[in-house]
Amino acid sequence: MKDEQIVALFWEKDEAAIRNSDTKYGKSLHRISFNILANREDSEECVNDTYVKAWNAIPPERPLRLFAWLGRITRNLSLNRFYENHAKKRGGQALVLLSELSDCIPAGQTVEEEVEGKLLTEAIVRWLESRSEEERALFLGRYWFGESLASLALLAGTDPNRLAGRMFRLRQSLKDALEKEGITI
Repeated sequence: MKDEQIVALFWEKDEAAIRNSDTKYGKSLHRISFNILANREDSEECVNDTYVKAWNAIPPERPLRLFAWLGRITRNLSLNRFYENHAKKRGGQALVLLSELSDCIPAGQTVEEEVEGKLLTEAIVRWLESRSEEERALFLGRYWFGESLASLALLAGTDPNRLAGRMFRLRQSLKDALEKEGITI
């Protein structure tokens, strides 16, 4: 079923929207969540909460790219759950991923920083568009889907140490591009 049809089902408050979303994107949403949480039960809850949020948000929202929209919800819910679960203890895959990006992406908390966050998002999209398809896939695989370096290295046909160096160079390239656009780190 096409995304537009699924969104139309959400719009009509037809429960088939959730079934079709889960059929089409459920595995990917679970992967996003599990890569952050490393816990099947929490991941399942986050994906279910994603569908509830989608149900409540459509209408009035009408997402153009359903998977990206659902993925963002899942990712945010999973990160929130991760922080709740690790409020007193530190460690885990999500903190590793966030710490890798902390040198090139500032954290935003005030209204001004949220506006800057939108500009940052646009700058990152421009930077990603300037990269090769393979580099985009590696970057998004690591920092959006939370894939391990080992699994990405296997897909890229290289070893994890070489890939770690390549990921460092990609982050450095992103940092340089952001600085050229006047986004301070």
